[in-house]
Order: sequence, then structure tokens, then C-alpha cells
Amino acid sequence: MPLSASIVTRLQHQHESLQPLISGLSEEELRLRNMSGKWSVFENMAHLAAYQPVFDDRIVRMEKEREPAFDRYVAEEDPLFPSYLEKRPGELIRIIATDRSAITARLMGLEQEALRRTGLHPKFGLLTVEQWAEFFLLHEAHHLFTVFRLAQELRSGLG
Repeated sequence: MPLSASIVTRLQHQHESLQPLISGLSEEELRLRNMSGKWSVFENMAHLAAYQPVFDDRIVRMEKEREPAFDRYVAEEDPLFPSYLEKRPGELIRIIATDRSAITARLMGLEQEALRRTGLHPKFGLLTVEQWAEFFLLHEAHHLFTVFRLAQELRSGLG
């Protein structure tokens, strides 16, 4: 059985909500941290962009290795993350779209046997490739919701 329609649809389109979520906000606003000191809209965007190659590498490792174990991803320890913080918002959106296209093609091209291969998540244990894809999409959705919340706070003057 191939990837579920839900996973395929979200892989193809979920990231596209980012541009409308930030529409009308300046780069300065996107980079502004709110009172809590947590990540800005822009830092969330950079994180989403930087994590995609990590996820893709994990899928490749699961294709080649038997049950590889993965460390917890920490953006601040990712050498790509700081360079993404130097980019412009539009560039991050293009990078996300390009990388997502490659991830989607890779996952949709996998045979059923490859989708059942597993990798060890440090918190959730052994996950199949399909479960990793679900985790990836839910993680992204969490950050998209954070972007939505922060953008709305900026628009309403609460940021």
C-alpha cells in the first residue's frame, strides 16, 4: 500500500500555507521576537527550511541502513540553521518549496517494502518511513500554527 492520501496531500501542499500566513508583514516584523523571547516568525521559518534536508537524509539512511538511530534534532546545533537565518523570507519559502518537492518525490517513489523500513526516534521509538513522514508533517504543522499565532499577534499589536 502506498503512502496515505493524507500524507501525500500534506507533503505536496501543507508548506504552501506559509506565504499567506506572513502576507503583509515586513521582514523587520517577521524577525521580531515577542515578549516571551521565543523564536520569531522568521526563526520558525528558518527552522522549517533547515530541518527538511535533515529529514531527507534520515529517509535516505533508512533506505540504506537497518534501523538507524537518530539523535534529537536541535536547530541551534545544526550548521545549516545559522546560514538560513541570514536569508530573506522569500528565499526561505523558495528553499522550502524546492526541498519539499524532492522529499515528496523520494517518498512517493518508495515501494511498500521501503515504506516499512524503520529508524529509531529518540522519544517515539522505532518508526516506519511512513510514520516518520507523519511525524515530519505534524512537526511542520506545529511550527506553521506558531507562525500563524505570532503573525496575528504582530498584526494586532500584541507582539
